[in-house]
Order: sequence, then structure tokens, then C-alpha cells
Amino acid sequence: MTIAQNPLSVEVTLPREDVALVRVEGYLDVDTATEFQHHLANQLHHGRRHFVLDVSEVPFMDSSGMNIILRIYQETRRSGGSVHILSPTPPVQRVLDLTGVSITVPVSKSADDALALIDAQQSSEPEG
Repeated sequence: MTIAQNPLSVEVTLPREDVALVRVEGYLDVDTATEFQHHLANQLHHGRRHFVLDVSEVPFMDSSGMNIILRIYQETRRSGGSVHILSPTPPVQRVLDLTGVSITVPVSKSADDALALIDAQQSSEPEG
């Protein structure tokens, strides 16, 4: 007998032209990671440089989800962008802490906090 997990729900909103706010709900694991990756790749394709990943409704994340977050982090860094994680649940925060991802990728309590970090990063970059 297999237990059906909640399907992954991904909702993307654009608080700004170059910022994608990605709300993720459900299990972020090997079965759902590809869908999550497609949403992020689509936003990159459309020129989004900054990603705010709301994982407040993700009860479980395995290494598949974490690897996608790291991959999008590396992609955005190449274009001067950033990734911010919003309100991780305790199990997700634990994975981020154990793997060191929370040291590399900023974790914020709200979208406004993440947007303020993006603004601070952009204002400290040399204009070119």
C-alpha cells in the first residue's frame, strides 16, 4: 500500500519585473522536483533575476528540492541576481541548516524583508 502525498502546487507572482515570488505548497522531493525546476527555469527564461521562494507550506523537502534551490542560486548569481527563501517550515529549515544552504541563501520571514535585501544588494552594486 502506498500513501499518496500531496501534489506539489507552485504559484508564481511578480512583485516586480525582475523578481519572481514562487509560492510552493506540498512535498518537495524526488517525485515533484522536476515540476518545481520547470517553473523556475520558465521564470529565468522570461528574464527574472531574483527569486523569492516561499516554502512556508512545504512540510518536507529532500535533497532533490535542495539541489534545485542551489542550482537556481548559481544561475541567478551569474546574472547578478539572487535567491531568497521565505519562512521555511521547521523540517525544511533543518535540511537547509544541515546542508549549509541557509548560510549561502538568505532566509527571510516575509516577502517585504526579501525585497529589502534585493534592494540593498542592487544599491551596493557598481553601476555599469
